[in-house]
Amino acid sequence: MQFTVINRELCVSEIIAQVVSSSSLLLVGDAETITLASVFDTPPEALIIGPLVPVSLR
Repeated sequence: MQFTVINRELCVSEIIAQVVSSSSLLLVGDAETITLASVFDTPPEALIIGPLVPVSLR
């Protein structure tokens, strides 16, 4: 994927995140390179999926 970015002024006063997944990225600002990787070596029968846990609010 290739895309062009034109940087302009950015002002973030507040970010509200209700939930965060087990593999997520929240980026505010500049980044030259972002590389994400994930390895999952647990056998499927050992996986326990529970309810989402909300991020604690102030």
